[in-house]
Amino acid sequence: MNGGQLAQALLGAVREQGFEHSADQLQNGAPAACMPSIDLAVAAFPPAAAPVFANVLFSREHPRGLVAEFSGEAGAVCNVHYQADQLDQDGRSVAWLPGSDWSQLAWQTLAGSAGQPRFVAPYPASLIKLMVLVGVAHQVDQGHANWEQAWAWQGRSRTVRDWAFDMTVISCNDATSALVALLHARGAIRRERDSEVRNELHLLFAAHGLHSLRLCNTRPDGGWRNSDGAGVGQLQMTAWDTLRLLWLLDEDAPPAPWLKQDLAPLLSPASRAVVLHCLREQGLHEILSSGVLAGVPGHVRGLPARLPQRWLQTDGSARLSDELVFPADLRPEQARSDLLFAHKTGNTENYCSDAGIVRGIAPSRRHYLIALTSSLGRRYSPGEPCATTWRLPALGAAVDTRLRQWMGD
Repeated sequence: MNGGQLAQALLGAVREQGFEHSADQLQNGAPAACMPSIDLAVAAFPPAAAPVFANVLFSREHPRGLVAEFSGEAGAVCNVHYQADQLDQDGRSVAWLPGSDWSQLAWQTLAGSAGQPRFVAPYPASLIKLMVLVGVAHQVDQGHANWEQAWAWQGRSRTVRDWAFDMTVISCNDATSALVALLHARGAIRRERDSEVRNELHLLFAAHGLHSLRLCNTRPDGGWRNSDGAGVGQLQMTAWDTLRLLWLLDEDAPPAPWLKQDLAPLLSPASRAVVLHCLREQGLHEILSSGVLAGVPGHVRGLPARLPQRWLQTDGSARLSDELVFPADLRPEQARSDLLFAHKTGNTENYCSDAGIVRGIAPSRRHYLIALTSSLGRRYSPGEPCATTWRLPALGAAVDTRLRQWMGD
């Protein structure tokens, strides 16, 4: 399989899910009025062979899908005009409201240029915590922070490592705020007269060719959401640059072909190990993988990934926190899963994302990266405790089936 064949496989995997038929709670369960936006990227690392990668994008303007082209070897996407998501004056994600007329909205460029096919990049939701995690790790490497140091936020003191763990594995918003405040306190992000004047995360990402990764307009008190002036339209991640960030974090991935080989690593081995530990212990397997939802009526399998053992109780149920309890016996699902998925998810009413590193459990040899952002948030779910439509885990399974066949697992 080459990149073109992988792109066609991804196009087919998305098309067969029928996302345009997803029931929308904002339309009383009627099907989506148009194709939702989906940005899907995959890079596969077959044994003893060169990496193979592709990125496909779908939207109301590209209902059959658009194949990304790259500058050089796995460089930046060069044939797409990415436009930033936005809020209206009432703080609503106006682009995704039923009946939204995109021709009446004022758009800002995230990447690419006018004249190229347009793609409105959906807000990545809590996937942005991956950027925060890497930013904190970089501060540790620079000697400006320490994983074991106590850091207090809103009267609560914990180690930086513990804040980072909860931010990732259960997507804790308070932990995210604590670490955003740390980035400001250490000077990684600086503001003057209510404007951002320095952002070391942007410099770090740009040095590694990841120009669409943006953590803009956060606040010294830790604010990073819509109400803080950040959130939608300010925090940006395309699937392709998210995947390439994971490529730089994956300790078993081949060298990044888009970078000069004498460029310093993104993170030290010690900090990368902390980041990977957080991703590997992810408890929210509910989007591209759906193991934690086994037992929910209508359950659809996604990537066949095992839930980390720390979350399983003696009766097979899962307990991630006092609020995140999944009572079904997950042991049968665990037993037939043959992947490990080190990942981060994101989910709001309008958005759903998932990105991570996939490794097969022996004898499986599968090794690939996958990144997804989309406008398929909770409003498309069948109800609690689901995060999104079952079509997204079905997409994860479809991608994995194609890669399993190709890699001979």
